[in-house]
Amino acid sequence: MKPKQQKPADSLVNRFNENVAVKMTIMFGSIWCVYVFFLFSLVPAVVPQWQNTLLYISNCIQLVALPALMVGNAVLSRGADRRAAEDHQALLEILGDVREELADLKDKTAGLARSANEALQRPEMTDVSISDQTIVNMDEPGQPQNNA
Repeated sequence: MKPKQQKPADSLVNRFNENVAVKMTIMFGSIWCVYVFFLFSLVPAVVPQWQNTLLYISNCIQLVALPALMVGNAVLSRGADRRAAEDHQALLEILGDVREELADLKDKTAGLARSANEALQRPEMTDVSISDQTIVNMDEPGQPQNNA
């Protein structure tokens, strides 16, 4: 069976519903909402005869707000999950680049170490002949010897 194709109207309705849920989640999560509900809770102290009506309104708000908050949180977490997956992929690419650079540096330093070892393995020359007549003794600097 093929998956059911989504109609453009369904997509528009879903986007609208998700936007409303996110807006409600943001609104109910604000400090202004806390202030409004605090004032709402003080009304029965001022006007006791409205208590039953306010309890009914309070229950209606809870019945609407709870599902809206759940949907809004689900929509927001999907966005966070998508960003986390993108960040994970980017970090994996960076890690691959770092590993390539590290391998390249290891090769270069190994080559330098080999060159240094080869240079240290050469026999030391104490006398250097510059011409047929002059020999410079490297053990005693500044004192050329003449073999003429």
